[in-house]
Amino acid sequence: MGDVFHRTFFINGPAGRLEALLWTVSSDDPRHVALVCHPHPLFGGTLHNKIVFRVAKSLHAHGFPVLRFNFRGAGTSEGVHDDGRGERDDVAAALDYLAKEFPGRPILLSGFSFGAWVGLRAGCEDSRVTELIGLGLPVNNSDLSYLHSCAKPKLIVQGSNDQYGSREKLQTLFDTIPEPKKLIFADGADHFFTSKLDQVAGAIDKWLEHL
Repeated sequence: MGDVFHRTFFINGPAGRLEALLWTVSSDDPRHVALVCHPHPLFGGTLHNKIVFRVAKSLHAHGFPVLRFNFRGAGTSEGVHDDGRGERDDVAAALDYLAKEFPGRPILLSGFSFGAWVGLRAGCEDSRVTELIGLGLPVNNSDLSYLHSCAKPKLIVQGSNDQYGSREKLQTLFDTIPEPKKLIFADGADHFFTSKLDQVAGAIDKWLEHL
């Protein structure tokens, strides 16, 4: 893909500056761009989370410029944690940045855990987002009913032993959401896909082939 540039900067968010990292590609006209949202900041989640990094790496390998950012109060981002409410506005600010930087390009939004709960909701509602990838959906204790009306292409990757999103509850949710959709259970994986990140990358790679 030629030269790759990693750029660290700040996005103007609704609660202050948001720390961000953009991986660019050599093409001046990428067919897609991507945003990846990190897990719960009160439990150590940042844009440098290993699952977020691996997802970003997979998307980047397919020629996508990839943006990661820290939610309000995480890393050097300003503001304080808002239990997912204000964080949806943070996602919108990141989407605004991508839409300005790459005008007219479709945006694929991905999120892990808290980042999936918050990010997929914002992505379902935003017309600039055309595809969604959710990993480790915390269905045991989070309301993801907004997915019932989300008809955008969706890939969901879940550990078969996810302690925050049981296989049974995830399957029940998945059965209620509209096509197009794809569900992959990473065999034997916990919520953090410990020692199973290759399965995550493989699922994403295979799904992207059909975009």
